[in-house]
Amino acid sequence: MVTTAVNQSQPRLTAEQRRAKHAWNCVTQAKQVLGHDYDQYANLAKSIPALILNSGLMQVMAFLHEKGRDKKTGKPDPNKPHTMIGDHLRSALHDRFTEIPTGFEEAMGKLMEADPRKFQAITTEAFAWLKWLRQMAAAR
Repeated sequence: MVTTAVNQSQPRLTAEQRRAKHAWNCVTQAKQVLGHDYDQYANLAKSIPALILNSGLMQVMAFLHEKGRDKKTGKPDPNKPHTMIGDHLRSALHDRFTEIPTGFEEAMGKLMEADPRKFQAITTEAFAWLKWLRQMAAAR
């Protein structure tokens, strides 16, 4: 069993503080990379919780992946708001559930295999993180 020493000089963060910090880092990156398209990212951050409520987490992740594709190459464009917010959401889920990979294909595979309780917990975490993302995106 491997144990890691906890740095006593830094206090442990609560789950809400971790979500807030992650969301802040995401919107900071989005603002730097997207420039004028940042407004689209912020608007997506506001609308995604409702999309998940109406359609489901996996459907929304697939939607973000599809809308983030480059029309010429068919591959995800990392500089599109849809791709970026999808990447950020998967990263947030990976931070809480390490078995959920950050890559789209792999994450979808794991979500399809998740038992109902685990899937519900993952969806709940997505909502909790998105609450912070909405606020941080608006504040930025």
